[in-house]
Amino acid sequence: MEGNWIIESLKWVFTFWNDKQAEIWELISTTPEEFKGGEIWTLALEINEGLKAIGYGLLVLFFAVSVCKSTINFRDFRRPEQGLRFFIRFVLAKTAVTYGIDLMTAVFNICGGITQTVMSGLGGSITTAASLPGEIVTAIEGVGLLESIPLWLVSLLGTLFITVMSFILLLTVYGRFFRLYMFTALAPLPLASFAGQTTSSSGRAFIKSYIGVCMEGAVIVLACLIYSAFLSSSAPAVDSSLPAVTMAWQYIGQLIFNMLILTGLVKGADRVVKEMLGL
Repeated sequence: MEGNWIIESLKWVFTFWNDKQAEIWELISTTPEEFKGGEIWTLALEINEGLKAIGYGLLVLFFAVSVCKSTINFRDFRRPEQGLRFFIRFVLAKTAVTYGIDLMTAVFNICGGITQTVMSGLGGSITTAASLPGEIVTAIEGVGLLESIPLWLVSLLGTLFITVMSFILLLTVYGRFFRLYMFTALAPLPLASFAGQTTSSSGRAFIKSYIGVCMEGAVIVLACLIYSAFLSSSAPAVDSSLPAVTMAWQYIGQLIFNMLILTGLVKGADRVVKEMLGL
């Protein structure tokens, strides 16, 4: 009975891990418009539309500040190129605030296309799943009551670690979606900074950060594929000559190490994108 409980708990946590990986894979290929039926996207659009009025006010303010700092007196505007430069900057900034959603959607679609290319070009799915080898199942079923006590501890720790890592992976991917919605909702405010030469750095930083969040999807997909290839090429070894406790501890320890690699890569996807693209 005890051995069966240990086996069932380990099988459950491996299934839980595999299910969360499959959920992550599905989430990465989902657009913000499709996520959770599109209700959150609709809310983000409504907030974006409501903030446009504030964005236009900031746009005029940043433009006026830029003009005051760039020109000592209005004689500079007698030169056509000077006035044209300010006019073009103002028009482009107003266009960015007005059509910011279209701009951000285009950026997301480009980054999403890169992610889809990685998915389709490298197999399109995670081919290797975590499982409990038959040798360990047989060994656990053959232990007595006293021998099963250390196995309880091994299965409990393994289940705890794997469950926590599964939630970390899932929270990271969900966090990316929420950041996309926050960027979309608040876009008119940082985009308005393009109206001023001295404030345009805020707008550039916003665009770079948004591109980084979009590109995190491609990095997460690569991390999952690398983990799958790593697990299939260097699967934890099972030495059937060892005692059941040692065999289970060795296998679960090696498997947790492999899972930690994936968790670290996914958790650090934002840092990888910044280092790779210089964002």
